[in-house]
Amino acid sequence: MDLPVNSFKRAIKAGRQQIGLWSSLANNTTVEILAGSGFDWLLLDCEHSANEPPMVHSQLQAAMGGTAHPIVRPAWNDAVMLKRLLDIGVQSFLIPYVQTQVEAERAVAAVRYPPRGVRGFASASRASRFGRIKDYHTRCEEELCVLVQVETQQGLDNLEAIATTDGIDGVFIGPGDLSAALGHLGGPARPEVQTVIEQAIARIKACGSVPGILTGDETLARRYIDLGCLFTAVGADVAILVRGSEQLAAKFKQPA
Repeated sequence: MDLPVNSFKRAIKAGRQQIGLWSSLANNTTVEILAGSGFDWLLLDCEHSANEPPMVHSQLQAAMGGTAHPIVRPAWNDAVMLKRLLDIGVQSFLIPYVQTQVEAERAVAAVRYPPRGVRGFASASRASRFGRIKDYHTRCEEELCVLVQVETQQGLDNLEAIATTDGIDGVFIGPGDLSAALGHLGGPARPEVQTVIEQAIARIKACGSVPGILTGDETLARRYIDLGCLFTAVGADVAILVRGSEQLAAKFKQPA
C-alpha cells in the first residue's frame, strides 16, 4: 500500500487555484455532502466549532469519496493536538494565530519525526493505514502540508519571516481576527483593512510563498484571486444553512 498523495499541496505548489469551503458544523454527513459538491478543499474547523479528534476521524472517512481535500484547523498550535490529528490521517493543517517565526517553526516541528521534529512515533495508526504503508515514517513528510494563519499586527510585522520558514507551505490571512486586531472589529471589508490585506497578499507572494484567505463576499473573493490568493475559501456551511433556511421560510411566511 502506497502513501496517499496530497493533491492540495501539489496543486498550490504548481500554482493552481484551489477553491474551498469552511465546514464548522462538525458532522460527518455534512462533510460527505460538501466533499462531493465540487470544491477543491474543505476546512474542518476545530478552533471555532465543537469538533474533536473522534469526530474529525469520521469526517475524514466521509470525505474520501469526494473531490475536496480535507484541511484541519486545530484549536491551537499545539504538538499534542497535532500528533493526534496526524495519527488519524490528517495530511494538511491550517495552524491558527501564528505571530512569529518561532511559532511557525514549532508548527513544522510538530508534524515531523525526529531528528527534524518532535512528532511522536506510532507504528499502526490510521495515517499509515494501520501499518500497511511500510515506509510511512520515512516518507510521510512529502505529503504533509502546513499552512499558517496570520491574523494579528504582530503576525503582519513578522510576515516575511513566517512565510519563508522552512516547511511552511502557505500563509492564510484571517480577515476577521485581523480586522479586530487593527481596531475594526467586525469590519474586514473596511477600506483600511482591505489595504492591509492586499499588501499582505503581495508580501506573501514576494517571499515565494502561497497566500490564502476566506470570504463569503463574491466580489472580494474574485479580487483576492486576481491578486494571487491560491487557496481561497468562498463560503461556509453554517452560512449556507442559515441563509438558505431563512430564504425558504420567508417564501412561505410572506403574504402571497
